Amino acid sequence: MSVSIDESWKEQLEEEFGKDYFIQIVQFLKDQKQAGKVIYPPGPLIFNAFNTTPFDKVKVVIIGQDPYHGAGQAMGLSFSVPDGVKPPPSLVNIYKELKEDLDIPTPNHGNLTKWAKQGVLLLNAGLTVEAGQPMSHGNIGWHTFTDAVIKKISDKLNGVVFILWGNFARQKKELIDTSKHFVLESAHPSPFSVTKFLGNRHFSKTNKILEDQGKKTIDWSLD
Repeated sequence: MSVSIDESWKEQLEEEFGKDYFIQIVQFLKDQKQAGKVIYPPGPLIFNAFNTTPFDKVKVVIIGQDPYHGAGQAMGLSFSVPDGVKPPPSLVNIYKELKEDLDIPTPNHGNLTKWAKQGVLLLNAGLTVEAGQPMSHGNIGWHTFTDAVIKKISDKLNGVVFILWGNFARQKKELIDTSKHFVLESAHPSPFSVTKFLGNRHFSKTNKILEDQGKKTIDWSLD
């Protein structure tokens, strides 16, 4: 089936788009919309992570679990919110680590598009959610799709840094060939586990890994 997504990803994922589970995802979303349900993020932003970070540009993958379910928050990039939207608690804690690790001033916004444009794939395991209903689309097939995305990156690319925050993300490690990629793991930045998250120094560690490979490092500042 035809999916509006960056050509580099379309080429890699064409096979997935034709599978029954993906066709069922599309039908489910159509049915929900017809039933008057509000779905986040808006349709054009469902594949925002892929459209902002082409397949061959991926250097880092940060895996989130679910899109934000509040009005105006979800924008198709894990942990990110659009300009003008207050950064949620987990993102606030990510900014605290950024300050502690690299002495980067806390941004006055929550838009992480600058990271995505540098090759940081901000991938949520689920790509949609019903308004006000966290994890409501957790079983409609998105996880099968994003697992295939992680596997494709692992198989086709080299030296990618996978950042896994929290138990859910860490389960994805089994999809990654650690003989040719790098995995950084820690607790989730949510308020419930932030004390175990802070101090992981994942931002500086990522840049050291990229530098050692002769790759351009990530400018993590968001000013």
